[in-house]
Amino acid sequence: MKHLIVSLKTSDEIFDDFKKAFCRVKKRKRVNPHYEISLDNKKDFDHFVRNIYILKYILIFKPKSIYELAKLIKIDVSNLNKVILFFEEIGAVKVKSTKVSGRSVRMPVVEYDTVEFSLAA
Repeated sequence: MKHLIVSLKTSDEIFDDFKKAFCRVKKRKRVNPHYEISLDNKKDFDHFVRNIYILKYILIFKPKSIYELAKLIKIDVSNLNKVILFFEEIGAVKVKSTKVSGRSVRMPVVEYDTVEFSLAA
């Protein structure tokens, strides 16, 4: 069961977290897997929160393509494609290319069971 943490941090805080993680790896310390998306601006964070329902639909219905997901959610395919690309860019969604009836389709996959928000100041 993968647990995703989404946080809003400054660039300096993100870099400090990276340095700490790198030091642990360098010392070969065994740690539990930690999946976190740290966004450094409020615009991207708001965009993520506004569209989190799409992650829920992907988890529940397991669509075979982005087109199928757009029909389930009842939104335009091009708008959904932009949101999926954003989620893929930040690491919340993986898009797998498969062949269906000779056509190449893109299938969105969410690998996390839970999403938690860390808003500590």
